[in-house]
Amino acid sequence: MFLGSILASRGLPSGEYAVITFFHSFSVMLFMFSWNAINDYLDIEIDRINRPNRPLPSGAIASTSAKRGIQITALLSLSSLMAAGYVSFIGEMGVKNWIPSLIIWILALFLLFNYESGSRFSYGMKDKGLPGNIAISISVGLVIILGAASVSKPFDDRAWIVFLIGFLYNLSREIVKDIEDMDGDRGRDTFAMSAGVDRARSVAAVLLVLALVAMLSPFLPFFHIFTDWHVIFVIPSVVSLMMVKPRLFSEEDHHAQKLIKSSMQLCLLAFLVISLIPS
Repeated sequence: MFLGSILASRGLPSGEYAVITFFHSFSVMLFMFSWNAINDYLDIEIDRINRPNRPLPSGAIASTSAKRGIQITALLSLSSLMAAGYVSFIGEMGVKNWIPSLIIWILALFLLFNYESGSRFSYGMKDKGLPGNIAISISVGLVIILGAASVSKPFDDRAWIVFLIGFLYNLSREIVKDIEDMDGDRGRDTFAMSAGVDRARSVAAVLLVLALVAMLSPFLPFFHIFTDWHVIFVIPSVVSLMMVKPRLFSEEDHHAQKLIKSSMQLCLLAFLVISLIPS
């Protein structure tokens, strides 16, 4: 979240934008707490096989406590979002410029409902393979865009390129995680199950190549998005990304998805540092 606001601001947000960014960040954190708790609550039987040591399947946290936590964090997330709206209303930003933030939050809620819910009003994307992976990856990327919207710049080019990079990284990792979890995912129609493990690994590898292209392209003079020599900051993420393919095709799926996550974190850190460098 803060990364999105820093990217769009070309530095640390200040004044009321800093306050709005704080409330949005708190809202996102609580929203993700709620989503992860819902996912764990609904996947308790799957996790008894894949991750038996997690709090719910191990019995460390009772199901009733988990439900209460889901409700509280969801309510607090909405409250924090409304607090940001109030700050914009009484400040110079104005509610009109805050509306994109509300739209992004509602879109994230729409994705959550259509991913997790088994209601007849839901698309049930969690059990539809690739669409579910895409929904999760979009929601992760939207955090960056919400950060840009916090400083009234929801269409900032730097924020959107990092959104794309995060989306591609996360989509690849979601596919690899589905390969890793196949034994416990019986009954679900994941992409790995419907397309086959080999094809799923190939798609994950292609997505990582696209992430690499998206990561390096904005430093080209043609695009004028980032200063060319700043590319040195993404070298660690490029190197770690290049290490994923051997792990992936030697069937070391757990190591591969962990390496994808580490590379993505290094990439986001690099863009944070770049955005804090005075122009």
